[in-house]
Amino acid sequence: MQDKGVDPVAHNRAAWDKYVQEGDEWTRPVSTEDVERARRGDWSIVLIGHEPVNRSWLPADLTGKDVLCLAAGGGQQGPILAAAGARVTVFDNSPGQLGQDQMVAERDELDLRTALGDMRDLSAFGDATFDVVFHPVSNLFAPDLAPVWRECFRVLRPGGTLLVGFLNPDVYLFDHEALDERGELNVVHKLPYSDVTHYSAEERAKKFGADAALEYSHTLTDQIGGQLAAGFLLTGFEEAPDRSNAAGHYMSNYFATAAVKPG
Repeated sequence: MQDKGVDPVAHNRAAWDKYVQEGDEWTRPVSTEDVERARRGDWSIVLIGHEPVNRSWLPADLTGKDVLCLAAGGGQQGPILAAAGARVTVFDNSPGQLGQDQMVAERDELDLRTALGDMRDLSAFGDATFDVVFHPVSNLFAPDLAPVWRECFRVLRPGGTLLVGFLNPDVYLFDHEALDERGELNVVHKLPYSDVTHYSAEERAKKFGADAALEYSHTLTDQIGGQLAAGFLLTGFEEAPDRSNAAGHYMSNYFATAAVKPG
């Protein structure tokens, strides 16, 4: 089954704008108190789930560093990194999510700008523009990843760092309703999975809601091998469960990688 009439960028833009209106967990901006603590050096941000990112994966001093928060709107990571001294650009597909970052930046007088677009196309930025690309769990909303890694490599300066969070593709093996409603791990899907290949529009609307964001599983070859193929060198790997998900009691739902662009 293949629903070829879907534009994933337009669909997911509308979905995330709606999530902002509904107050989804990943759309709630940080507080002024969080920003003030970050200005004093007391800060953490998440790359996977609710686990603080390994601070050794980031430059010891962010002052003056150019950081791209890729597909990371919502007023969460970007403002904290800006308060820690970085020059931050938040790039996201959702105007609503970017609005949360703009609100925090204006409220707390942060060096942060925003840009709207698809994570696979960073043509708004020149070559070797950033020192860090911070890309939390969001590439499940992109149908293909090779362009993401090529663009990240291009916009990073030599010696620059790419931090990526992504879903364990095995989480898509299970029946969504049985997992969420009854905590049952019923294997029903063959991987790789996507909402547009496994369900018709009518089935998606019934199962997830017509306005739900479209999701795509990606193989570890696409996630990790894709970074290597783009030219990155991996320097770190971590994993974490999602304790709010029944599968998290048996497996790691999230993976994270750190990589560098050779200097």
